[in-house]
Amino acid sequence: MPTLKSLVKRPFETVKAVDDISFNIPFKRDSRYLKQISLVMGQKNQLWWDLPSVESFRLNKEIYDLSENEYQKNLKELSELLDVGDLGKVPVRQLSLGQRMKMELIAALIHHPKVLFLDEPTIGLDIVMQKKMRDFIANYNRIHKATIILTSHYMADVKELAKRVIIIDRGRLIYDGNLVNLGRKYADHKVITAHFEKAVNGENFKHLGKIKTVNEKSLVLTVPKSKAISIATDLLNNYRIRDFDIEEPELEDIISIIFSHKTS
Repeated sequence: MPTLKSLVKRPFETVKAVDDISFNIPFKRDSRYLKQISLVMGQKNQLWWDLPSVESFRLNKEIYDLSENEYQKNLKELSELLDVGDLGKVPVRQLSLGQRMKMELIAALIHHPKVLFLDEPTIGLDIVMQKKMRDFIANYNRIHKATIILTSHYMADVKELAKRVIIIDRGRLIYDGNLVNLGRKYADHKVITAHFEKAVNGENFKHLGKIKTVNEKSLVLTVPKSKAISIATDLLNNYRIRDFDIEEPELEDIISIIFSHKTS
């Protein structure tokens, strides 16, 4: 949250690459500029608890000076993308967490902002609803070309949504780039997965690297990056293998490597 607050307080630096935003410097609080920015936080809400969500939508319509036609058009589009039906007419307190998050997104996007800050947008949601939220965010970004700045502890959010990854620790920039290069830069190992045609003994592989999982006919092995090719060749030459993969470690593991090196 502190990182997001810092970004929200200094949106000029954050969104200076967005061509459509060319208004005054943020501290002058030019309303035309501020109307291009919106925020959704997974643990906080802007909806009126005892009222139907549509009342909050209409309030935002007035705040953002939308015409009735613009409002109805945007509401219809967002409602269809999120598949909410008539949920906007139901008091917010009667909605499930997933339904409320959908309403929060509609409220935040009703004016089609150019920049959207998302703070833990899938927190507390079940796996199915998390996937629906990520699909919606990706579709909205594709349709409207909005700049979306996401903070999340769920690496699935990052992997599915982020084209650019920024890692910040205590205000200091650690990494700025894409996911592929993140793994190449920081991962010190590879993950080898082998599925064998016949049962094998896990003891035979301990000298090759760290065994993550092993059973009669499959093996997941963590090996030093510099030795991955030679170990893979060894396995392929000496065992009858049905399927084989060499992959970068999971994103969670890469992040752990980065911060463990920082504190060691």
